[in-house]
Amino acid sequence: MDIMQLTHKKGLLFDGAFGSLLMQRGLPSGVPAEAWCADHPEVVTGIHADYVAAGADVLTTNTFGASALKLKKAGLAKRTEEINRRMVEMARAALKPGKFIAGDIGPTGEMLAPYGLISFEETIANFAEQAGYLETAGVDVYIIETMFDLNEALAALKGVLQITKKPVFVTLTFEESPAGFATLMGNKAAEAMQTLVGTGAAAVGANCSIGSDKMVRLAEVIRAAVTVPVIIQPNAGMPVLQDGVLHYPEDIVSYTRNIQAIKEAGVEIVGGCCGTTPEYIRAIRKAIS
Repeated sequence: MDIMQLTHKKGLLFDGAFGSLLMQRGLPSGVPAEAWCADHPEVVTGIHADYVAAGADVLTTNTFGASALKLKKAGLAKRTEEINRRMVEMARAALKPGKFIAGDIGPTGEMLAPYGLISFEETIANFAEQAGYLETAGVDVYIIETMFDLNEALAALKGVLQITKKPVFVTLTFEESPAGFATLMGNKAAEAMQTLVGTGAAAVGANCSIGSDKMVRLAEVIRAAVTVPVIIQPNAGMPVLQDGVLHYPEDIVSYTRNIQAIKEAGVEIVGGCCGTTPEYIRAIRKAIS
């Protein structure tokens, strides 16, 4: 059964946060994560293995910041191909039969013209390059995530679709106001989802930025706006800085309860974002199975 058949029949459970686990397992502060991970494959594969053991259907590659434009800031642009390829290999080392690898693509960290210096066409080329490396390495699906600008999300989607015929999932990050849910750039939730579907996204939704309680309401908005599968990956609440360390306030019980409500709203694909761990994914697996 391929990933879209499984999505429609049973739904999918993605994994959870990755960066915070890297820090817990030795990633030093201020060190480029991509370079450190390339030298510590056992840590990366170990995190993936923990998510597999917790019941995740999909492992997200550790390539969120591994496009050439993003790596350039860390002086790693020449290692773009190597980093993407090796991160897929590290995920595959933990993979079990019936599970899938999602090639992760995050924002460039740059503003697109006219607000910034990066053109739409240059952004498409940047994401197409990264997708090419992920495609060669053998991912099963793509997840473009944590996009706060619909235009950048569209550039990423167009770039990936130049490379592959595999499904591409896209999630934006939203804030809530009295006027409803919108991205930082003012893109309203329903309209943004419909635009992404019209451009070729196989599944659309939201991740990061807000906790699971607000994400229940956002999930209902997105579910009503589109007919393709919806993917929702909330934070474990809004982060609080304590003694220089970010803490996420939602415990596993409340988070899992909200994920159940999101599933009951008709969402096919769920998982975790910032503040979640394999323990959260294990609880969700038990609750939704």
